[in-house]
Amino acid sequence: MRVAYNEQMDELTGLLGEMAGLAGTAMERATQALLQADLPLAEMVIEEHDKITELGAVCEEKAFALLALQGPVAGDLRAVVSGIQIVADIDRMGALALHIAKATRRRHPNHVLPDEVSGYFAEMGRIAVSLGAATREILETRDPERAARLHEEDEAMDDLHRHLFTVLMDREWKHGVAAAVDVTLLGRFYERFADHAVEVGRRVIFLVTGKLPTLEDFHTVQQRVDKLTVYPES
Repeated sequence: MRVAYNEQMDELTGLLGEMAGLAGTAMERATQALLQADLPLAEMVIEEHDKITELGAVCEEKAFALLALQGPVAGDLRAVVSGIQIVADIDRMGALALHIAKATRRRHPNHVLPDEVSGYFAEMGRIAVSLGAATREILETRDPERAARLHEEDEAMDDLHRHLFTVLMDREWKHGVAAAVDVTLLGRFYERFADHAVEVGRRVIFLVTGKLPTLEDFHTVQQRVDKLTVYPES
């Protein structure tokens, strides 16, 4: 029975990693479509979104089967319950990439973003794609220290999101209300994508340690990593 459980759990972990990879790819393509007003690429994100939803349903089915048939307890139960919760977070990550692609399609052939904010979104997209790849990595490795470092990348995303509002509130903004609404919503989509990636990291830390980390815990882990890091001499 133990062998069967391990095999099924490994399969679930692999599917969660695959799902995270699809969400990261969707965000990468959605960002390219947004920056370049690329309608075919936006359509690709929209058409392939069902793959993430379908894979999420498969993950949930396997997790519930483990609960029903294997009766896991302690660490095993944490793993299964965390898996169910992680499915929801990754599903939202995919949905947020979908929203960005739909915004591109809605405004085509025009660009959604004024030139003043394109650089912000290029960098937010880069961070989001990095977080998507890291999410897949930590799901496959269950590395709690790598999971904790997601918070640092999320802080960079939050900083960009805050700076974006200074541009929108500037008296020199001349692109009207519709553009301001688009920029506000799109910025929120990227920020929430990062938040869900961090939440996956928290779930992985809980899975490994049995403790759901607080903000202070994230900083503690990061400080420990910094102490172990050898930096080259300048």
